[in-house]
Order: sequence, then structure tokens, then C-alpha cells
Amino acid sequence: MNDILPKEVREGLAQARKMAARKSARMRVQVGEESFPVLRIWDTGFALDADNAPHMRGLVDLYEGPRHSAQCLVITSAQEGDEMRYEFKRNSVHHDSAPLDFVRRKDAPVALIGQD
Repeated sequence: MNDILPKEVREGLAQARKMAARKSARMRVQVGEESFPVLRIWDTGFALDADNAPHMRGLVDLYEGPRHSAQCLVITSAQEGDEMRYEFKRNSVHHDSAPLDFVRRKDAPVALIGQD
């Protein structure tokens, strides 16, 4: 079907697909002060739009909406079509609190009330 369509229409459809993918992206990667929407993510890496994707190597942060989800060590893998692919060398899940080094009792009090 794409062979029937004029070149301008095919390019317009490709741009519309890119814009839709960019708008629907919940995940984003942050490198320093810059932030880029993640088009796809899988177990061993992720992909960004090749038009504005930098050649990253090092520590980056992954966010799902406003929530910090992971801190990753990445390298640029390859450019395939309109996507720049990156591979994880390390992918550490971000936790909101430090891990406990003791077992917390289920019936432990949530807070202590002080005396005045």
C-alpha cells in the first residue's frame, strides 16, 4: 500500500507516527539537565528518537512520569531506522527509602507519641 502513496504522504505519515509515539511515551531518560522521551524499553535496553538522541555513554536516570524508576549505566548500541538504541550495562531499580538491615515486626508502632 505504501508503494501507491506519493512520497510526501508517506513522509507525513512517518512524521505523524513519530509524533504519536513521542506523545504517548510515559518513560523518559534524563542525562544531566536534558530529558528525552523513551519510545520503547525492553529487558536489556531502550530506544529514543534518532533525530534528537545523543550518543550516550554513562550514568542516566529513567523516569516513569514524575516517578524516578531506575538508575542505569548505558552505552549507545546502534541506530536502526528512526530509533537510536541503547544497551544497559547496569540497571538498578530506584527505591524511595534506604533498605532496612533488620526485620521490622508486623505489630511495631508506626510512630511514638511524646509527653509534654
